[in-house]
Amino acid sequence: MLALKVGKQGNSLGVTLPKEASARLHVAAGDTLYFTEAPGGYRVTVYDPDFEQQMSVATGIMKRRRNALRELAKR
Repeated sequence: MLALKVGKQGNSLGVTLPKEASARLHVAAGDTLYFTEAPGGYRVTVYDPDFEQQMSVATGIMKRRRNALRELAKR
């Protein structure tokens, strides 16, 4: 478990990730982290649930329209 200290950054609050946490999450300055609700609190992740849902829809379309996409790729 890692403890994060909350600090004031302008009119907002912010936390600083220790090196171990940023290395394990594979994040760098400017990346986006997502807080998702979990039992007993929140989970911090680099996973975007909305993007995952969009990609599953896109995968289904690509499977159904494989021939049409192949023809479009030739042009």
